[in-house]
Amino acid sequence: MSTLGIDFGTTNTVASFIGERGEAELVRFDFEGETSATFRSCLSFGGDETAPRGRVVEAGPWAIDAYLEDPGATRFIQSFKSFAASATFSETTILGRRYRFEDLLSTFLLRVRAHGGAAMASPTRLIVGRPVRFAGAYPDPALALERYETAFRRLGVDEIYYAHEPVAAAFFFARGLDADATVLVGDFGGGTSDFSIVRFTRRRGVLTSKALGQAGVGVAGDAFDYRLIDRLVSPALGKGSTYRDFANIAPIPVRYFANFARWDQLALMRATRDMSDIKGLVRKAVEPEKIARLVEFLEGEYGYLLYQSISRLKEALSVQDAARFAFNAGDIAIEADVERADFERWIARDLAAIDQAVDEALASARLKPAAIDRVFLTGGSSFVPAVRGLFEQRFPPERISSGAELESIAAGLALIGAEADLSPWCSQAAASP
Repeated sequence: MSTLGIDFGTTNTVASFIGERGEAELVRFDFEGETSATFRSCLSFGGDETAPRGRVVEAGPWAIDAYLEDPGATRFIQSFKSFAASATFSETTILGRRYRFEDLLSTFLLRVRAHGGAAMASPTRLIVGRPVRFAGAYPDPALALERYETAFRRLGVDEIYYAHEPVAAAFFFARGLDADATVLVGDFGGGTSDFSIVRFTRRRGVLTSKALGQAGVGVAGDAFDYRLIDRLVSPALGKGSTYRDFANIAPIPVRYFANFARWDQLALMRATRDMSDIKGLVRKAVEPEKIARLVEFLEGEYGYLLYQSISRLKEALSVQDAARFAFNAGDIAIEADVERADFERWIARDLAAIDQAVDEALASARLKPAAIDRVFLTGGSSFVPAVRGLFEQRFPPERISSGAELESIAAGLALIGAEADLSPWCSQAAASP
């Protein structure tokens, strides 16, 4: 039985398998002389059936490279996991071809497998991570799992199981426990923040568990990105400015900037009616140079470049009290000094939602913070000091651990898949979500 665990994330995807020594090993991806265990969750589409090479589809760093080489001719999509549970998203048209969510996901997975090599070639059992709560205003988890099932089945795997992402992280963490413990795991991804509380006991060398409670919220790294963009970038692209509507002065519609909250929607905006309306506003705007920047941003497909700039700023603010933000693309240049205190004030509403989800997880387990023996934080946003501070307010620092922030879920999924009895940890898609 060969087992593969896949952590399909909003920002990154990580895969793991059980090696010859029975330990989880991460799938490595080689790109331009560098090896990484994280594979960016993005797709690029270029060319068409009449081009010499035909339609070119890529994923991960290869997709980013194709986009940076020719952004005008490349359709670039990232963070598409964000609409897995959205009933309002049915399909999108890319270079004349229709893609449903499951088509995008299966296209992505097949490219991941192609670049993953022998480790991903022919597993017989697949353990897939899923969030406790899918992203979106009104997420439909049953719809999301149905779409997952269709996409992952196209890999041709015999057995497919689904495990909550923080449960997989808990399993990974529990392997190192030297005593029975009640563990709270916080998994901070790009689209969701998920929490699980699990009681681990070890009897005669066998690790057993009992799920006590869980909660999740559709707020995570992408929400933090949006707060930064809304304060630092959107005003320079016309948010808050006005245009002349005959004899009246009207505000620029804020809906044009709402898509900056969703990287997936931002990538699709160029093909919408809004795009033609925005171009028309250049002539009417009181500050036309700002709307011209917005047009250039959308036509140039600068979303990924902005994502990089925002990511660098967040990383800097995780270790410094202040940092310089700089975004330069084409004729657009936006720079500002940012204090960590300002960033924390901008994300205060998001922090409150995460804080409430932690309370809900404790309430669902009917436990007080004092009953939690260990806390394990994983995922990119666990580096944000204000996020870690939410836990330091509840738990003694010595109980809080972190590590393998981008890899623990995939490794935990593979280790779960190697268990003789999977029922305590995961379920098949037919089970209730």
